[in-house]
Amino acid sequence: MPRRPMPCPSASGSASSGSRPAFWLAGVALSGLLLLPACSSGPRTSSDLTAPRNHLLHEDRGASGGEDVLKGGVNAYLWRATLDTLSFMPVATADAEGGIILTDWYTPPAAHGERFKMTAFILDRRLRSDALRLTVFRQVQQGTEWVDTPPAANTASDIAARILSRARKLRADNGNRDD
Repeated sequence: MPRRPMPCPSASGSASSGSRPAFWLAGVALSGLLLLPACSSGPRTSSDLTAPRNHLLHEDRGASGGEDVLKGGVNAYLWRATLDTLSFMPVATADAEGGIILTDWYTPPAAHGERFKMTAFILDRRLRSDALRLTVFRQVQQGTEWVDTPPAANTASDIAARILSRARKLRADNGNRDD
């Protein structure tokens, strides 16, 4: 059976017939808002609403082998020495809790057409040579594009040696204390 379109109410019609659907929708929306808190598990406070819900925030599965307690922080001497040694480069990111320093691209004044970028990871709270992992990236400009090129073999180890030497000096200046 074919359907016939319903006539639209005229502008001269009564106000109550035009506002009935709007009133009905408002009532449904209001009742939905009133019933929504009934779905919660109990009363909530403002501190519950801002507390993190991620269980990964309570675990450290990092470079130390995966202990379940988040230790936080890194060796302060290695951290300071790394920042001091890499201070000639623009620092893009530095996270003392995670022990990560990322630099931005740096072009030495004497070397046009090549640039360097470094990442430093401090992996331990102890002042040890294996607590520092340094990676050097090098690019050479060919035409208008930058092409990845390996740096000299000793570049990362030379910079790491300078960082470790500076960290030992900072520790000695502090009376060889590890606090």
